[in-house]
Amino acid sequence: MSHMTAMHAEVTHRQEARAAGGLDRFLSPVARLLLAAVFLEAAPAHFKATTVQYAAQHGVPFPHVLVPLSGAIAFLGALSVLLGWRARTGAWMLVLFLVPVTLFMHDFWNLSDPMAAGLQRVMFLKNLGLLGGALLVARTGAGPVSLDAEFRRKGGNPQAH
Repeated sequence: MSHMTAMHAEVTHRQEARAAGGLDRFLSPVARLLLAAVFLEAAPAHFKATTVQYAAQHGVPFPHVLVPLSGAIAFLGALSVLLGWRARTGAWMLVLFLVPVTLFMHDFWNLSDPMAAGLQRVMFLKNLGLLGGALLVARTGAGPVSLDAEFRRKGGNPQAH
């Protein structure tokens, strides 16, 4: 480990220790729960024929493969974020899920019905907010109350980046 990497790890450890006190300690796990809940609740629908058919109607290629695969990616990414175990990787999985789903499934700009376009615009904007949350976890990690932090405290490094 280089000197700069070791210094960064020590600063990160001190920041986590300082943040671990008081109510701040619970902000990250609550935020991770709220972010993950959306995906954990929605993921099972990706294994239903109606969802596959809906995606096919939107022009999703290979929907019988890609829709269940996207559900698995969303579920595993959300579980990782929720538990704070390899949370950065889990957050990137959510980004991988969100970008194509947002662009293909919530393309409000292609709809002529104002009611349908309005609903899809709201869904599009919701996904942008979720994308922001996922990118934040991808950048900052899981926080002090997480499996990642626990592994670091015990001398391991489950999160390589």
